Formats: sequence, C-alpha cells, structure tokens
Amino acid sequence: MKHSRLALIGFVATTALALAGCSSDAPSEAGSAFGADTSLSDVQEAGVLTVGTEGTYRPFSFHAGGTGDLTGYDVELVTAVADKLGVEPEFEETQWDAIFAGLDSQRFDIIANQVSINEERQAKYELSDPYAVSPGVVIVAKDNSDITSVESLEGKTTAQSLSSNWYELATKAGANVEAVEGWAQAVALLEQGRIDATLNDKLVFLDYKATNAADAAGLKIAAETDDPSRSAFVVAKGSTELVTAVNEALAELRDEGTIAELSTKYFGEDVSQ
Repeated sequence: MKHSRLALIGFVATTALALAGCSSDAPSEAGSAFGADTSLSDVQEAGVLTVGTEGTYRPFSFHAGGTGDLTGYDVELVTAVADKLGVEPEFEETQWDAIFAGLDSQRFDIIANQVSINEERQAKYELSDPYAVSPGVVIVAKDNSDITSVESLEGKTTAQSLSSNWYELATKAGANVEAVEGWAQAVALLEQGRIDATLNDKLVFLDYKATNAADAAGLKIAAETDDPSRSAFVVAKGSTELVTAVNEALAELRDEGTIAELSTKYFGEDVSQ
C-alpha cells in the first residue's frame, strides 16, 4: 500500500512520544526559537497538513482565472505529498513577506511556495529535498544594452521582495533595490520603465512569456546566474520525522513519474532535477 512506509513512521513517532510521557500538543525540545517542532504524528492525528502559500505566485501557487480554485505546481505537488501521508491539505494564503512568520507561529505545518534553499534557511528550518531547479535570470527591457550580467547591475535600480534570495543577490551586486510584494509588481515597474531590471527564477519568466505574450515581447533575459536555485518545502526546525516523511513521499512521487508529469504540465519539461 502506498501509505504503508509513512504510516509506520507515524506509528514509531507516536510510540516514542508515549514512552517519553509527552502530550501530542506539548512543545518539543527539538524545537527552536523559530517555532516548535511539528511532529508527523501531530499531522496524522489531525488528519490535516496545513500549508502556507501565497496564492498569487503563478505558476506555483495561484487562483485559476484570478478567482477560481487554488492551483499551481507547488499546490498540486504538496497535495500529492499530503495524500502520501494519508492526510488532507488545508491551505492558508499569506503574503510572501509574512510566510516564515506564519510557520514560526505554528499557523502552518509546512510552506509550499518555491522557497529557495540557502544556508540561512537551512540553519533556521528543516528543508525537504529539492523539487524544482531553476537558474536565476536578470530581466530587462528588450532595448537595454547596458545590463549584460549580474555584476552590471551595480548602480542600477531593481525591484525585489525584501525577503527573497533575489533581493540579496541584487544588493550584493550593488543595485539600488526597490521593495515590492512580488513578481507582478516588479514586472509592472519594469514594463513602465520605472526600474532597470528585476531578478527572478527563469521558470517564472518563462511562464509569464507563455501567458502574457504581448507584454513580455518588450522584455528579455539579459543574463543567467551561475548557480541554479533549488526549491524545497519548509517545516519547523526539529520536525525531522515530518521532513523525512515528506522526502519519502517526494521520492515515491518521483519514481511514479508524478513530479515529471506536473513539471511538464506547467513548464513543458521536467524541472525537478
């Protein structure tokens, strides 16, 4: 049965808690200042995996047609992971700049929102195995010949979310960064000529080109970053049983071809590795 291995993990986790004399809602000593441990048994007993996501970040987490059902690559994949865990996903939508605070305060069990793996996040949280790999790109107006690399952003103006990897990269390059809530605002400023460039995942730009051909015709990729971004699901620090179960689910979904199918659906190719 597809849930058998994960159910066994949950049984072991529950037994361990019972032997330790701990109640299921007690904070774990494995937790940190960044949020208490959410155990796999907690999730399975509740029957729900609470997922923090933006709901405005196409093609990863968005509402079809603007007002339809929540969908996207991350949404469909974390739904498949929840199914492997034998629970239902319950989505809590929030702005990107508040999404980690939501996990810290235990509003969510997991974040599914194209969170890039970096050292700071690895120190504060438990990150799953990557499920999407994409280089970063510098996007400029089609007639821009001044920006040809990340380094040439020095002195230029970009627009980025303050808590994103792209903000850090633009700042390191010496750019003047204008804070925005996300991609939609950044690309609008670029199209209006109010900024020189914006940085983001290549997958985001390719999706934008596919769905906004007329607007994207005036933009181009000026450069790609050397190291691709690798995206992961995020759970609280110390939630090792939960992240192990998520990784097992991802491995099964990869072997079954589900991840490749979802990648092709949204991007035309397998972007998971």
